[in-house]
Amino acid sequence: MNAERKIKDLIDSHRPFRSILVKPRVFKALTVAGSDPSGGAGIQADLKTFSSFDVYGSAVITALTAQNTTGVDGIFTVEADFIRRQLTMVLDDLGPQPLKTGMIPTTAAIDVIVAAVEQYKLKQLVVDPVLIATSGDKLVVESTLDALRRLMGHALLVTPNLSEAAQLSGLTLTTFDDMKDAALQIYQTGVRNVLIKGGHLLDDATDLFFDGKEFIFLKEKRIPVGDTHGTGCTYSAAITAGLAKGMPLLDAIVNAKIYITRALKFHLDVGKGSKVLNFRV
Repeated sequence: MNAERKIKDLIDSHRPFRSILVKPRVFKALTVAGSDPSGGAGIQADLKTFSSFDVYGSAVITALTAQNTTGVDGIFTVEADFIRRQLTMVLDDLGPQPLKTGMIPTTAAIDVIVAAVEQYKLKQLVVDPVLIATSGDKLVVESTLDALRRLMGHALLVTPNLSEAAQLSGLTLTTFDDMKDAALQIYQTGVRNVLIKGGHLLDDATDLFFDGKEFIFLKEKRIPVGDTHGTGCTYSAAITAGLAKGMPLLDAIVNAKIYITRALKFHLDVGKGSKVLNFRV
């Protein structure tokens, strides 16, 4: 076949350009979270983030939300047994892979996820304990907190923001020392590593990583963009994508910190409320 004919055949086949020259290695990651129909948070943000890292993303939906950049109008929870069936179908077919969780609205749903983590021996679990939306709307009822702590006991990493860390630790967080105390309390749940996202504390966007031995502060300049939508989901998804590509945990966190900072800097105005991240940075 001559070169001109080969090029024409490749163009006509509509194959992605990168796959024309080399067969890509497939990296996989799974998100278990709620759906955001406006596309800036939840499952949609996770899958966009995975794609940005060239990671094949699969998704198990725990809840449907009626929300947009201005707030949450309603939540429809998916029955725990149907969440179990989604997990089974994905993991039986695609195999064990790094997994991140987001919004899990019921105790029964959390129990199903714990069972899947144990059954499939999922070692790279990132728990983003989504309790309250950026708009201030409550997404998880208080009675699920104990179940969430059980899930955290299986996690490689838990990634609460300041508000979530306060709820999980029972402490008030206003200083960096408070963040350390909260990290110690959360670590006692059995999680192997803690990342407290301190983007709303003091002047800089400073996060705290704790591995049970050492406290490491990760600091970046605050991006003055006002209210944003989906930053927590995206940060934890970026970490999970790094794990999927074989990065050590701290390297994956640093890489995700760089990604989220750029995504904020080049944010998008798509609606009437909070700004959304630019996932293709």
